[in-house]
Amino acid sequence: MVAAGCLRNTSLTSTSYDAQPRLASTARPARRCSAVARAKSGQIEAAPAADYKLLGSGPKPFGVQPSSVLRLAAAAFPMIIRWGSGGFGLNYASSLVDDDGKYGVVKFGGKKVKETSQVAQFKRPAKLIEIYEFEGCPFCRKVREAVSILDLDVQYKPCPAGGPTWREEVKRTGGKASFPYMNDPNTGTKIYESDAIVQHLFKEYGDGNVPWGLRLGILTALSCTLALLPRLGVGSRYQKSKLPDKPLELWGYELSPYCKIVREKLVQMEIPFVQHTTVRGSPKRQLLVDKYGKFAVPYLEDPNKKVAMFESSDIINYLEQTYAA
Repeated sequence: MVAAGCLRNTSLTSTSYDAQPRLASTARPARRCSAVARAKSGQIEAAPAADYKLLGSGPKPFGVQPSSVLRLAAAAFPMIIRWGSGGFGLNYASSLVDDDGKYGVVKFGGKKVKETSQVAQFKRPAKLIEIYEFEGCPFCRKVREAVSILDLDVQYKPCPAGGPTWREEVKRTGGKASFPYMNDPNTGTKIYESDAIVQHLFKEYGDGNVPWGLRLGILTALSCTLALLPRLGVGSRYQKSKLPDKPLELWGYELSPYCKIVREKLVQMEIPFVQHTTVRGSPKRQLLVDKYGKFAVPYLEDPNKKVAMFESSDIINYLEQTYAA
């Protein structure tokens, strides 16, 4: 099933600008985990770039600002309705082991809770898969959950209603503005339909078996729709903006409410971004620990401005200040 949307007949233009971030924060160099981060024989590599500036103080302890309580509560609602789908890597497991100094979700008394999954055992796409979708679409959510369960790095091209850019690209490429739509350059596959996309992803980059939470037909569609109700309409309509020359890079995963509100803003502004998925059980979580001593998402890097930042509220403010038209 797909969700179709409105079209606006506007051509894509390249935009350049000199807007500078105005966050009240300190800046320090940051090593960069870029789009070339990839899996080779189960090993994750990251390309550093010393010229990036980290805006803010880095990853902070878990907390919620009073002004964001209701928004984050609504964004967390899918955790219940979708039974945690999109929050854990394929065949996730946890165990209590000795603390070796590496990432652990909880540490105490020389021990840590180690999280694992089978995602590193599967083939990783050599080229970024392109997915055209928007936050307010339940069928798009199903595909995003599949991306997170498989811990894939993909490029999202947001298609909010009224968006002048990527909706037109889908129409030119596939023949109709219907979503989600996927282009996998690794296999030459270009397809609509959420079920077909999910099956393709698990066949090519998983064990071939689609998890039960994604293959219940009408029940999956209904629960994905219910999961969106508290944030109904957010991330679905276009906000006029300036397109970046290069896609932004977001570290996160589907089930995180903090990541969701950042994705909503990216979608509204039609800003393309590479998602480096860091689902529970992802080996890529260690990359952020290596860089900053702690894992926290969302984490955003903007190669156009050479800046990086944590904290959802800071990221949203930055996007407004830098890319709002």
